[in-house]
Amino acid sequence: MVHPVLEAVTNDVIERSKKTREIYLGRIDEAMQKGPHRAVLGCGNLAHGFAACSMSEKADLAGDKKANIAIISSYNDMLSAHEPFKDFPAIIKKAATEAGGVAQFAGGVPAMCDGITQGQPGMELSLFSRDVIAMATAIGLSHNMFDAAMYLGVCDKIVPGLLIGALSFGHLPAVFVPAGPMPSGLPNKEKVRIRQLYAEGKVGREELLKAESESYHSPGTCTFYGTANSNQMMVEMMGLHLPGSSFINPNTPLRDALTKRATEQALKFTALGDDYRPIGHMIDEKAILNALVGLLATGGSTNHTIHLIAIARAAGIIINWDDFDRLSKIIPLVTRIYPNGTADVNHFQAAGGMGVLIRELSKNGLMHTDIITIGDEKGMEQYTKEPTLKDGTLTWEEGPEGSLDTDVIGSVAAPFATSGGLHLIKGNLGRGMSKISAVDPKHQVVEAPAMVFDHQDDVVEAFKRGEMNKDVIVVLRFQGPKSNGMPELHKLTPPLGVLQDKGFKVALVTDGRMSGASGKVPSAIHLCPECADGSILTKVRDGDMIRLDTQRGELNVLVDEEELNSRMACVLANTEHHYGMGRELFDSFRQGVSSAETGAINMFNVE
Repeated sequence: MVHPVLEAVTNDVIERSKKTREIYLGRIDEAMQKGPHRAVLGCGNLAHGFAACSMSEKADLAGDKKANIAIISSYNDMLSAHEPFKDFPAIIKKAATEAGGVAQFAGGVPAMCDGITQGQPGMELSLFSRDVIAMATAIGLSHNMFDAAMYLGVCDKIVPGLLIGALSFGHLPAVFVPAGPMPSGLPNKEKVRIRQLYAEGKVGREELLKAESESYHSPGTCTFYGTANSNQMMVEMMGLHLPGSSFINPNTPLRDALTKRATEQALKFTALGDDYRPIGHMIDEKAILNALVGLLATGGSTNHTIHLIAIARAAGIIINWDDFDRLSKIIPLVTRIYPNGTADVNHFQAAGGMGVLIRELSKNGLMHTDIITIGDEKGMEQYTKEPTLKDGTLTWEEGPEGSLDTDVIGSVAAPFATSGGLHLIKGNLGRGMSKISAVDPKHQVVEAPAMVFDHQDDVVEAFKRGEMNKDVIVVLRFQGPKSNGMPELHKLTPPLGVLQDKGFKVALVTDGRMSGASGKVPSAIHLCPECADGSILTKVRDGDMIRLDTQRGELNVLVDEEELNSRMACVLANTEHHYGMGRELFDSFRQGVSSAETGAINMFNVE
């Protein structure tokens, strides 16, 4: 039995999405009816499409009986999370041939790292890179040569972009293939300690770089529970990863065996066979809400209060922040992964990982198990099992009944918090989101005077001058998608953490982002309307008292309404951030982007 609140939210989403979902399904069903797509290509088109193939592959592709898999990859060898993908195309092509199909590398998509661009001008391209990735995915698939697609991606904007692109080709089966996390390095708690010491000037750059390098040290995804690992969790909750495959380390026999099996599954689900599973039908309202439930239950990235909305809309499904808020009240926090605890994703995997999480949620009616997946068993049944190699053969065995480490994975009966880690924030400053899973309850309500800034560097400089050694709510304006692309603001985490450790009441209020690494300082982020659209935030002045109650979901500036209305709104005159580091190329994105609450969408309309 599904929990009545989850059932009610699901029904509301289905009803709300009725028109747009019908339009979307109509479009992909029309594409389905045309059959294997190479058959519609002219001889010249087809000859171009397989010119570089072997003679046997040309013979296979000339007909319409053997399936052709498109490989769309985010590989580059600078980013640790994507470096392992260098070997995947060869594995996929060999597996496809052995299984009676063909695979072609259809296209690459850009992959930028927020960890590298954090606090830098390039960070202002980050959010918009999601839409570029979606469009690049569509370009790779536009040759109309393919019967299914495999998507190789991991990090922040990459997986949402790949998903949006895949859903634009919703008539094709889709299999997502993770790279896996790097082995554990310097404990995250120690890394944060060094960062705060550096912010205070107590250690130098050499010590800081040593700590960072010991934390981020090898190929694979960063091990903290930020947007990248939240991506992997959500994709598995939607049934687009093989069961239990999200957090297997790269460059291991099990990782390679899972990539091979993923290829076999992609071939199995094409329209040429008798078990056709197009992604447009797989990703329905229930699958989207499974991802949302997983996000709440694990205290995942606040970025997905934007990305999941955009992904859903690409499938004709309309969700909103009220859905997050309603479900947050019934979904307990059942994991402790840094920054919500000291463990990393490797510890989570060792404690039972996704199998234990899915078993716990499903047995308590807190997720939908009757969705279409890329597994072999009905619904989500196989997703409580663990992949293993036995004498070189990949099999799935029943996973543990419960957590193997209750400090990392709890239970619905004994959660780490009774509600999900994300809360909707409302008040006279607008609507926003707050992640409180890593915030100590004693810091979850803050009332303090505002200090108003329009650039994150100004916050850091004020901290260094000692001007913030007091109770303070930092108001950082003009950080929304229309202003400057909505960069993440982790540059502020160490100084604000230092102030909190000194005993001051501290919070952040902004129309910008903080993402999955949001830590111990309470915040109200993604505020809508954003400042570029005339937010009341533009009328807040230094010294105004602000009250942020993340427990009740309330945010208000404590200024008389008549006084507030009489104030002139501040307008950001400095457009310096619109130029340099490629930012001038994204002017049309800034002008055309929707609000954070509607997914910060630029490039498509489901109606």
